[in-house]
Amino acid sequence: MSETSRTRRPLAVFDIDNTLADTAHRQHFLERRPRDWAGFFAAAPADPPLPRGVALAMESAADCEVVYLTGRPERCRADTLDWLDRHGLPEGRVWMRGNADRRPARLTKLDVLGRIARGRVVRMLVDDDELVCQAARAAGFTVLLADWAAEAPELKQAQEGEGRT
Repeated sequence: MSETSRTRRPLAVFDIDNTLADTAHRQHFLERRPRDWAGFFAAAPADPPLPRGVALAMESAADCEVVYLTGRPERCRADTLDWLDRHGLPEGRVWMRGNADRRPARLTKLDVLGRIARGRVVRMLVDDDELVCQAARAAGFTVLLADWAAEAPELKQAQEGEGRT
């Protein structure tokens, strides 16, 4: 497929943690005080895939260009790319949070989503964070709330209160 054809395809934008990857096994790193962010991110390569999210990404790849928008910091890029590849997810650009970016996820992701969407049609954003989904919906994006992972209250608080993922 030529680059011109590829860039005309609509985009399907997927979050990773608790949308494609099950973070339940590493939540304990966020339950202690102070939170163990190094341990939390170091354990990410062992995340099992979430079948519903993975299936949706695979289905979306049939007529969309799949891209990933994660709150993971840039320093986790190699592990993240390896995880996506190991679990057979569609190839696509991965947009990550800057290592020093501590804004709430709803602000960081909406900012990046705006950049992703320049000159492109975003068919949908799939994310587990309700506040990210609300902000994206208010900005005019079509959103699917990924509600198939177990509740992760410590992660939700960290996304909004600490800008860590």
